[in-house]
Amino acid sequence: MNRTPLFAQHQQRGARFVDFGGWEMPVQYSGIIAEHTAVRTAAGLFDVSHMGEIELRGPGALAAAQELTANDVGRLADGQAQYSLLLLPSGGIVDDIMVYRLSAERLLLCVNAGNAEKDLAWIRDHAGTAEVVDRSAETALLALQGPRATAILARLAAADVASLARFACAEVEVAGKPVLAARTGYTGEDGWELYAGNADAAPLWDALLDAGAGDGLAPVGLGARDTLRLEAALPLYGNDLDETTTPLEARLGWVVRLDKPSFIGRAALLAQRAAGVTRKLCGFALDERGIARHDHAIVHDGSEVGRVTSGSQSPTLGKAIGLGYVPPHCADVGTELEIDIRG
Repeated sequence: MNRTPLFAQHQQRGARFVDFGGWEMPVQYSGIIAEHTAVRTAAGLFDVSHMGEIELRGPGALAAAQELTANDVGRLADGQAQYSLLLLPSGGIVDDIMVYRLSAERLLLCVNAGNAEKDLAWIRDHAGTAEVVDRSAETALLALQGPRATAILARLAAADVASLARFACAEVEVAGKPVLAARTGYTGEDGWELYAGNADAAPLWDALLDAGAGDGLAPVGLGARDTLRLEAALPLYGNDLDETTTPLEARLGWVVRLDKPSFIGRAALLAQRAAGVTRKLCGFALDERGIARHDHAIVHDGSEVGRVTSGSQSPTLGKAIGLGYVPPHCADVGTELEIDIRG
């Protein structure tokens, strides 16, 4: 399996590993609930170096990004980021991504690890005159998340990172290492995603954990990453999103700028908006014991109306929660549903 530049650091801290899309990744250290709670109350540090990083460069970079993505890259100034989508002509979701405008001729796209090869091919096929550079193999990514994250990062940063707004990014030195620091994340908390060269990943990891020791900073694995993003209703590609789901069905219409004159998938989404969606992604909480898991049936008035796409116990709420696609009339707040858990 593939390993990130931080594999030795995870071993030293007693991480338990799993195969995640061909990557040997830490799923937990002290335990999912403790790590989840650390992020909600203090701070957590994640290794997400398996993610893909693709740059669009040159005079055609902005135009390529506008055609490739559903959001409006034209609204970004240098040093700003946005959540966006790569779409098929059918409106189906190729991937959900982050777009960072570093300059008018240099944009960084962060893509999901399991989609990196597919996305790279798609981007190359539709990039027009822009140069496409795959930086995945040379780039490490650390996520520092939680209410104490900014204070911890500020101790090590050579610039005033605390003044950066949400979805801003800047190239700064952290612990003496060059880093692209972005005030973004996948937990529902304030925090940072730090892009660095592979050789700098381990020193950064160690420096951050040392700097945050007094704040309760903990290393966090993929287990708590999943429960954190689910509590915030942040979709996971392959579960809640795929090439058969559209942004309008997935409640991601806020990402889609249909007033842009052109982007891949626009015509299909205009038609779907006019006709109305036949299903919507909804969140639910279980009132009874049991945990809803992926592909469990969702039942309304005795009939199956959908399937669970994501489900887990919520450490914050102390009850099971989940996401799933159901007909629009079943997606209203207060609607009573049932989840078929092994009969």
